[in-house]
Amino acid sequence: MALVLLALTCLMFVTLGYVVRCWLSPFGDCRRCDGMGHAFTTDRKGKTKRGKDCRRCDATGKRIRAGRWIYNRAARTYRAGTR
Repeated sequence: MALVLLALTCLMFVTLGYVVRCWLSPFGDCRRCDGMGHAFTTDRKGKTKRGKDCRRCDATGKRIRAGRWIYNRAARTYRAGTR
């Protein structure tokens, strides 16, 4: 019984931490381009140069967090249903 209570407490702590993180910082770095907004390529000499813009984040380097996306969707549905 104590182990289950400890697991639930840890799960609640992690969940509340993620909620606070989504509230304070709703945007995180894009996972595809690592927040750079573009890829890196090399020319024939091996010199690094800027590549194409990231299509996932539209070259901003930021993506909305999954928790914030769920919250926005739920709030939008609630507002649309109470009109």
